[in-house]
Amino acid sequence: MLFNISKKTVYLYLFLIFSIWGSLYVVSKFVFGNVPTFTALLIRNATAAFALSIILKQRKNKKIKREDYKYILIIGFFGYFLSVGAQFLGTKLTNASFASLINSMNPITITLFASLILKEKVTPKTIISIIVLVIGVKILIGDINDNLYLSGIFLSLFSVTIWSLVTVLAKKVSKSYDPFQITVYGIMTATVFCIPVSIYEITTSPVIKFNFEVIAALLYMGLICTAMAHALWNKCMSIIDAGTCSLFYPIQPLVATLLGIIFLNEKIDKNFILGAVLIVGAVLFNVISGLKKDENQVMPGDKKD
Repeated sequence: MLFNISKKTVYLYLFLIFSIWGSLYVVSKFVFGNVPTFTALLIRNATAAFALSIILKQRKNKKIKREDYKYILIIGFFGYFLSVGAQFLGTKLTNASFASLINSMNPITITLFASLILKEKVTPKTIISIIVLVIGVKILIGDINDNLYLSGIFLSLFSVTIWSLVTVLAKKVSKSYDPFQITVYGIMTATVFCIPVSIYEITTSPVIKFNFEVIAALLYMGLICTAMAHALWNKCMSIIDAGTCSLFYPIQPLVATLLGIIFLNEKIDKNFILGAVLIVGAVLFNVISGLKKDENQVMPGDKKD
């Protein structure tokens, strides 16, 4: 294995993972000012797929059955292409702070879809978490009148919804195959779907800049935020339960907000602070209440990470 993580240090790695995913929003916001959205996603996915495939070859992988190809297609298209693409567009139209905060809602939305689709029991604590979450989102949106900004927020919400839905649906295939293997194949599939959209963007975009800073940022998104973070995440999930891992989700928006203020001069108001407190609180409350449940999630919440 590429990463040998002891149980004593797994929490340090989880902190690192979610900090990296938080930085992704700030780095991608910079990239989108120079490179079209799905072109950036193509480069990120292709870079990550190449790096992850090297790790995958070192593992003993079960051959995918023909009847299970449809699940790989669903995960790749709806998860790593459509959902992450919507996440990137949401980040582009809003800011790193908003996008990362909304995308940190995954633990709750996954629980909701698991109850609707897999008929998993919904506890009163989960219902309370959902109510608090909705209130937090409503406060977060506040009195925003910018249509493009609102579009970005709803794209981020759409991204979370699709990602959570695909995660729940992927539970079936995750029982037969290594989740890391499914992750790699999903990213590879998404890379193929990005190609025609990227070609359209390149042929229609007036200006595209590929200077040293942009290339470095794209490599960071692919190698660090995707390849390394996913490899570490899957390793952590093999050591401790998913509920404990999910406790670290709030680190993502906190890091993104801090870096957004420092590097992008983003401003936060009282609505953002109150909405953030409610959303993060709802996520923690939901995760803590479900720590004893045996969860088996294929994909991390980047939407997104």
